[in-house]
Amino acid sequence: MTEVRWERMFKDQLELRFAECPVLYLTYGLCEPHGPHNAVGLDALKAHAIAVAAAETHGGIVAPPDYWHIHEVGGYARWGHRHIGEERTWLTSLPPWQHFKNVLYQIRAADSLGFKAVILLTGHYGPNWIDLKTLVELVQPAAGARLYALPDFEANRPGFDGAGGDHAGKVETSLLWAVEPQCVDISRLPPAGEPGTHFAMGADAGLADRRRGERMVSDEVEWLGGLARRLLQEFDAVQPAVRLRSFDEVEELWRRAVAPRLPSFKTMEDFSGNDGEEDVPLISQWHTNWKAGQTGII
Repeated sequence: MTEVRWERMFKDQLELRFAECPVLYLTYGLCEPHGPHNAVGLDALKAHAIAVAAAETHGGIVAPPDYWHIHEVGGYARWGHRHIGEERTWLTSLPPWQHFKNVLYQIRAADSLGFKAVILLTGHYGPNWIDLKTLVELVQPAAGARLYALPDFEANRPGFDGAGGDHAGKVETSLLWAVEPQCVDISRLPPAGEPGTHFAMGADAGLADRRRGERMVSDEVEWLGGLARRLLQEFDAVQPAVRLRSFDEVEELWRRAVAPRLPSFKTMEDFSGNDGEEDVPLISQWHTNWKAGQTGII
């Protein structure tokens, strides 16, 4: 296959790929517990591999994956307390305000290079993908490249037997098994019915199927290819005059358009405590950053 990964290409290869299809894929994920049977980098591994397959098939360039993502705050802390417990987490977590400013700088890099379309694909779930879409809406008026953000399961309908996204269950395990088989070891699954959180393993992980994972990847690749074509057509129709070029412009855009909206981002909320779920106890490791950003200091 033709190389499409930015970091592995020579200048002449990059220029050729860019001329043929000026689409950039930005991929996101997190190192976090995904059961004893999956590598902890599952989120970014699957998103990046799917983007690479889409670029190989339909054109474009794939940026280096970003493994630093949102966790430990608000509802993510509640989820961690419930599904991971007090084990060592091996998280590569950032607070929402840091993650999204990093994303904004990455969009700036793409826009200043002249890409016509940027697809931001995250393999990490929870409400962060909703905020990623909000960020794109806030940034688009200042950027020339046409932007589209999505979680990988948006491109995977109806998924595995009607399932959407899950966490370390049959869907995610099947996807990772298809794209990075060395990162899945089904022999590590605990015996059926054995009690415990099992490092945040999905309850239906035992139903994972590599072949169905390959089918889902194929479906996502076709969906992303169609999206890329639509974004390119939109760019050519609009012929935007603006480009986000300088670091100063990024900081001004953050101050003017993003920061005022940040308190209303879903990841800034204690989103999973709305059903009467008990608070994260003070003795838990998840209490440390549970309320981060909710005290008005951000």
